[in-house]
Amino acid sequence: MAFTMKNKHSHCFTSIKLVTKQDKYIHKSTLQAIKFYPVKNTYNSLLKRVKGNVSFKKNVFDGIKFFNESNLVNKMKLYFFLAAILFFTFGSLNSHAQEWYVKPENTQSRWISFENPEGKKGAGGRENKGAKGHAFDQIKAGETVALLEVDGAGIINRIWLTINDRSPKMLRSLRLDMYWDGEQKPAVSAPLGDFFGVGLGKRLPFETELFSDPEGRSFNCSIPMPYRNGARITLTNESETDLTALFYDINFLKKDKLKNDVMYFHAWWNRDLQTELTKDYEILPQLTGSGRFLGMNMGILTDEVYDESWWGEGEVKMYVDGDGEFPTIIGTGTEDYIGTAWGQGVFNHRYQGCLIADTENGEFAFYRYHINDPVYFSEDIRIAIQQIGGWQKDRVLELVGNGAELMPISVHAESGDFIKLLEQDPVPKLPDADFPNGWVNFYRRDDVSSTAYFYLDRPANNLPELAPVDVRTAKMESDQN
Repeated sequence: MAFTMKNKHSHCFTSIKLVTKQDKYIHKSTLQAIKFYPVKNTYNSLLKRVKGNVSFKKNVFDGIKFFNESNLVNKMKLYFFLAAILFFTFGSLNSHAQEWYVKPENTQSRWISFENPEGKKGAGGRENKGAKGHAFDQIKAGETVALLEVDGAGIINRIWLTINDRSPKMLRSLRLDMYWDGEQKPAVSAPLGDFFGVGLGKRLPFETELFSDPEGRSFNCSIPMPYRNGARITLTNESETDLTALFYDINFLKKDKLKNDVMYFHAWWNRDLQTELTKDYEILPQLTGSGRFLGMNMGILTDEVYDESWWGEGEVKMYVDGDGEFPTIIGTGTEDYIGTAWGQGVFNHRYQGCLIADTENGEFAFYRYHINDPVYFSEDIRIAIQQIGGWQKDRVLELVGNGAELMPISVHAESGDFIKLLEQDPVPKLPDADFPNGWVNFYRRDDVSSTAYFYLDRPANNLPELAPVDVRTAKMESDQN
């Protein structure tokens, strides 16, 4: 995209080329030849930002200082401003439009559903003389249905489906498995409901970068899922009830081959019915390989023994590439990790949110996706979250009196001091008369579940198998949402 700006003064002619490359970032060499004779500082500032590989859209005018306040320079300021507005408004649209109307070579579009289960050319909708003959099918109890089974290279771009029984128990009983390149171990193995973006087997309207459910009755996934030699996706009904209606389609591109640096999509589900005191919950166990952590969704069922105390003081910890006892990446609290603060209510944003926040019933479901802040690893990664809550001292004493199992670790005292209890010798005890007053953080135990999403440089991973159906469905309701 180019803008040419002329001033009535014949000695000043400035041509600015605003060029984007690779996801709307300015190419490093774009502004090398631009000359701002009357406003040299402007050129230097822009060039410095480009070389730093920062987003032009966000930072192009940050900190630009003009040393000459002449009428000419003021007009140049106006030209810059107008050029930026035009770029912000039309730049990304222009970039996407070029992608939309350019057909990539050696690429064919295919959809697979019960109407064309093999995705073959000219083979869709043949049943019932072409009049909606096979829009849905059943999955009987104990049965596995292959949703997709293709050979060769390709990329799955979208999965949509819906079912008649969307109760939490059924959504935890349906097991979704994805296999790449003929591997016997699935790269993805998770309960259907939790995989599609909402923990606790719940359905409700929402939209994120990766998943959506427009009206609380369907399942959409838009994560790109590449494969080189074939793909297989299955759905298994591990409940004791027949599922009488499954509608779905999977949209993918057939390719001749993929680039060598393309990675495989994986997902892993976990649940701990009652976490262990002082032990972190594992969002992702030790994973071997090189890749990218995409993010996670998590469900919490709080133990009623802790009443309505706050459960989310735990920090997310990411152990990357050989980290030992302490991680390289660490947060400051559960609600902080998903972008909010001072507690956690319901909100639905593109990369972070909390879809369920029911303090009365002790149910919380939230998510965080690392799209704009990628988390890469080269050798291995492990991700955990501390099981820490907090409440005022007098309320914590009540919890202990009612039999709650907890361990105080720190106090934000009424004086404003932050007291690290575990660094004191001896460690103060809660009933002690000199135990400080204030907000007490403490280890606690709750029912925690999660789905972790990531890309890996191999089609299979070294993670444990999916938990059995009785673990997945414990405490889950069989009534429809």
